Amino acid sequence: MPDYDALAAQARDSFEKAGDEKSLEEARVEWIGRKGRITVLLRQIPKLEADDRPEAGRRLNAIKSELAELFEHRSIELVEKALPVETRLDITHPGRTPFVGRLHPITKALREIVAVFREMGFDVAEGPQVETDYYNFEALNMPEHHPARGMWDTFYTGVPPGLVLRTHTSPVQIRVMESTPPPVRIIVPGRCYRADTPDATHSPVFYQVEGLYVDEGVSMAMLRGVLDAFARRLFGEDVPTRFRPSYFPFTEPSAELDIGCILCSGEGCRLCKGSGWLEILGAGMVNPALYGLVGYDAEQVAGYAFGMGVERIAMLRYGIDDIRLFYENDLRFLGQF
Repeated sequence: MPDYDALAAQARDSFEKAGDEKSLEEARVEWIGRKGRITVLLRQIPKLEADDRPEAGRRLNAIKSELAELFEHRSIELVEKALPVETRLDITHPGRTPFVGRLHPITKALREIVAVFREMGFDVAEGPQVETDYYNFEALNMPEHHPARGMWDTFYTGVPPGLVLRTHTSPVQIRVMESTPPPVRIIVPGRCYRADTPDATHSPVFYQVEGLYVDEGVSMAMLRGVLDAFARRLFGEDVPTRFRPSYFPFTEPSAELDIGCILCSGEGCRLCKGSGWLEILGAGMVNPALYGLVGYDAEQVAGYAFGMGVERIAMLRYGIDDIRLFYENDLRFLGQF
């Protein structure tokens, strides 16, 4: 039997003395290649005496494994040695922190809004983004050819006829009232679509959160209290608010909620266009005409509804002046949040 210790030492010496990748590869082929010296000895084990075979197999396989590890180690050393000094690996240098993603600002704003209303006792409801004309318009007091439909111009799928991409999450309110007797207290977050030309304040795809509360004795004062509390939670305890008369076909009376400008504190600036106020949402008492469509008794119940654009809230919260930034997927912008 050969002297395995001397054989191993000779092989290690060949690997250690290799000064470049070419000579290292030659050493590998010489010792552990398909026709290498260790490989040949392994193939000759069956010819040895039966008592010698186990020891020979154990020693030769151990040498082969050691040389394979040595080859990998020396390969790395020689590659690094060939690199310029400034690019070599410094094992004492702290590791690089891996890139960790974060929530999109729209997602952050949406979660904040939902969390505030859940604390007030609202349940979360969801519905389809592809709606029928009935739920998107007619059930919301906008029959065919009603001029208010122009405020919610949308995309029609065409197949099958009568389906549209929803322009608001209000259809979910109708669906919930159809299947749920009063009291109903829900918010409806989700994606919406309108045929708007993209600019600094408009996008054909956007997110909305709407709310609905229907029960006996619901009043405009309750609506004002809920929205005031919401504004204070998102924009600070001292933020002033006001209701302005407005128009929506599915609420009567209707109003819009403004907050004092967060940039100029009401003194007038470019953001608030000199008015000192910023619009954040629309609201009002549910139009009694809707109750008959869902089987509610308009003499017994009343309700309020409100709706807001999530992008609008995010823009005010984070000081963003162009809605298109949310959808360009520019990591330089998104990484700030």
